[in-house]
Amino acid sequence: MYRIGVDVGGTFTDFTLLDDRDGTISFFKLPSTPHDPSEAIGHGLAEMLKLFGALPAEVSWLGHGTTVATNIVIERRGARTGLITTRGFRDVLELGRQSRPSIYDYRVEKPPPLVPRDRRVEVDERVGPDGTVLTPLDEPSLARAIEALREAKVESVAICFLHSYRNPAHERRAAEAVAAALPEAYVSVSSAILPEFREFERVSTTVVNAFVGPRMGRYLERLRDRVRALGVPAEPYTIHSNGGLMSVETARECPVRSCVSGPAAGVVGAASIGVAAGLPNLVTFDVGGTSTDVSLIDEGRPLYTSARLVAGYPVKTPMIDIHVIGAGGGSIARIDDAGGLKVGPQSAGADPGPVAYRRGGTEPTITDANLVLGRLVPDTLLGGRMTLDAEAAYAAIAEKIARPLGLSVEEAAHGIVRIANAGMSRAIRSVSVERGYDISRFALAAFGGAGPLHAAEVAVECGIPRVLVPREPGTLCARGMLLTDVSSDYVRSHFADAGEASWRAILDLFAQMEAEGDAWLAREGVAAEGRSFRRVLDARYRGQNFEVKVACNDLGADDLAEAQERFHAAHTREYGYAIRDRGIEFVSARVQAVGAVPQAPHSRIEGGESLDRARVARRRVYVDPATGWAEADVYWREALPIGVPFSGPAIVNEMSATLLLLPGQTGMVDHFGNIVMEVRA
Repeated sequence: MYRIGVDVGGTFTDFTLLDDRDGTISFFKLPSTPHDPSEAIGHGLAEMLKLFGALPAEVSWLGHGTTVATNIVIERRGARTGLITTRGFRDVLELGRQSRPSIYDYRVEKPPPLVPRDRRVEVDERVGPDGTVLTPLDEPSLARAIEALREAKVESVAICFLHSYRNPAHERRAAEAVAAALPEAYVSVSSAILPEFREFERVSTTVVNAFVGPRMGRYLERLRDRVRALGVPAEPYTIHSNGGLMSVETARECPVRSCVSGPAAGVVGAASIGVAAGLPNLVTFDVGGTSTDVSLIDEGRPLYTSARLVAGYPVKTPMIDIHVIGAGGGSIARIDDAGGLKVGPQSAGADPGPVAYRRGGTEPTITDANLVLGRLVPDTLLGGRMTLDAEAAYAAIAEKIARPLGLSVEEAAHGIVRIANAGMSRAIRSVSVERGYDISRFALAAFGGAGPLHAAEVAVECGIPRVLVPREPGTLCARGMLLTDVSSDYVRSHFADAGEASWRAILDLFAQMEAEGDAWLAREGVAAEGRSFRRVLDARYRGQNFEVKVACNDLGADDLAEAQERFHAAHTREYGYAIRDRGIEFVSARVQAVGAVPQAPHSRIEGGESLDRARVARRRVYVDPATGWAEADVYWREALPIGVPFSGPAIVNEMSATLLLLPGQTGMVDHFGNIVMEVRA
């Protein structure tokens, strides 16, 4: 039987096929179809199964990561959404917080609300912060609100009442009334999406969920239909932002959880591969066609966050802490009004793509620059199934960049790459050095289609001594689907000073959420012996505004003192100090329900015979203005021998990516097929 992981990117859709019988892993890649991402998945599944001689009926498991939800928000092409909220609070969505996207740049504006004011309606009701009903839900005002949304022809309704995280009764009644009056509408309820305090973040997250829900649901239906039409019996799972998997039904109910779906799978995959390779401390460096995603893995565990901005809109849901910038292979280079060279965040994407793709693109991109510099071999992309037009790339950079700036084409192309690398390096420092981590203890895990191409220079710029490049790095996010478990997150806000009674209340909340999680895992088909739970407490010093997370898995009723000690340690780790004579306040209890699923093994490989047999050519590569052009060995990765070092300048080609080694750098293949590069400044 076979297990398949799929990752839908902005430029390419990637596939990993695992044969459960012998552990063989195969990789495949083809251009994405942005108009309907499920189309590329259907075509790719059919082509891959045929290529590797697998029958659709033999596919027992299918997991996929997608940027559909994020793209809907970025493009603002979601459902026509309405909001029902407590009287007096319909403008919370627009008022937001005092913080600005860029505090000193008056030209930067916040994005417009996803629900305009005329579709934000109020009802008479009020619940206090302790859950007490202060004003009963007024049914006539609810009926008037629903009628107003009917007249506005909304497709989706978000419901968010004040303090419903402590008492959801009013929200549930409103949801029942909406379902009865507007049966075709998608309904998103804050007490189900995010039963947690902080009103603005809760309403924003609920609105984003409602905004993307209908289109995401239609996409999942098309995906399911295409998979069934191929004869694949497996129901497709979707990876969500915390790195776990969820079923189609769960993804439909809470699509906001998939906003960093694909990148999260890459971090999970890199963490697993790093531990197996003896490199548990990693900075992940995932460079695709449209963006670069970076994250930090400390002792084999990714870092998590409970909030982030998605296209400028706050989303508060547990997720792997990933920093994203608009720099990828398709990022467009241009000259701005002041005559300076800029790269990204605009991208040529998959359609029309870089100039070298010969699909109608006219603007030079990072991919075109790497091609001009000799770092990309024109006839090796996708294992030779896709060729690049180096002459077209050269002409575009000459016309649009080099001549206007008075540079040679090589200098212009190298400038494009240097600017891109500088942005990537800033992103890496933001998740490592700026958070107090000693970056010299970490290796750079380079993946994505363009990660290994930029890793050598970025590692030098950041002072990272080692680079880890997994097998077929351009498909690692798809491979990550096969290295993760089913999971779901639960949270309950509970404000109380730390004490014996409040500690028992927190333990009761843990138990309640574990029961919910256990029921959910049962619905997902996870056997009882495969279920586990992780407990985390959010706490802060009295008077603080933000909290830190405290692991509580092994703590019981008599362990209040240990919980407090762990809080002091967590606060010291996060902020550099502890205030032991100040009282501690409990804020929220969290539980992650995890269902273990079979994972792809880290199989050892045999490797090739020798470097001479792996060397397929020599070609000229532009290193930098000081060095100029240099002769580089070109290797085919699958033929490289294990444990034999090779030196730069060199290029290593494979189906999904190209690796560049600079002069003075060395690489070596380990027993798992990873290339480990040693970097010198």
